[in-house]
Amino acid sequence: MKTLIAIPAYNEEASIGAVIADLAGHHPLDQVIVIDDGSRDATARIAREAGVRVIRHAVNLGVGAAMGTAFKFAARHEYEAMVQLDADGQHRPEFLAALLEGMGSADIVVGSRFAGGGNFRSTWARRNIQRVIAWTVSAYARTRLTDVTSGFRVSGPRAIELFSQHYPVEFLGDTVESIVLAARHGLTVREIPVVMNERAGGLPSQSIFRATLYTGRILLILVLAGFRSSPPSIAAARKRAKKVGTA
Repeated sequence: MKTLIAIPAYNEEASIGAVIADLAGHHPLDQVIVIDDGSRDATARIAREAGVRVIRHAVNLGVGAAMGTAFKFAARHEYEAMVQLDADGQHRPEFLAALLEGMGSADIVVGSRFAGGGNFRSTWARRNIQRVIAWTVSAYARTRLTDVTSGFRVSGPRAIELFSQHYPVEFLGDTVESIVLAARHGLTVREIPVVMNERAGGLPSQSIFRATLYTGRILLILVLAGFRSSPPSIAAARKRAKKVGTA
């Protein structure tokens, strides 16, 4: 399976080199891209010197926009699978094989910190927020999901096609709303248990306070997502495909 590893990064000079070095033992570096989302530090230079391709945003647009760029790249270069791997050292490349193996029964496979009795440390407030969001997204996906905010995931061909045309850019939309979008288009989602590290460096994209404030907004977005129309480009593409199939 032709697989791309996409690493969204923003001011991750403290960890990006080690992340790429660790990844090198598990995946060819010529099949890895770093999307430098407007970093003001040496993230892009370190990534290039480590031997991977860098696509750079001129300004910081957020993780969702970075992943949208990655999905467009994957579709353009006809990748069959794309793995999102964070630049802060939390995601462990030794679980890549298990994620890819899960593609045999799903369009999107999420690495869960909490499935199978995982013991990832989290505050009581954050963990309960995650449970509420996971319960809501599970209802849309019609399967039990425990870690829908996990960015450690692999997308197959149908998901790449969908997300290359539209990918949510709101905070947490790159994880939670993308699952809803996928489910609405008939894509299947499953989880596998993984172990994650604490951050190796850099700063969280949002403070705990801001993340808590955003939670209510995310839940509202998820409710509205069930009523949204499909993006015009996706709807048009599916309509054209149906016409071809009936011709």
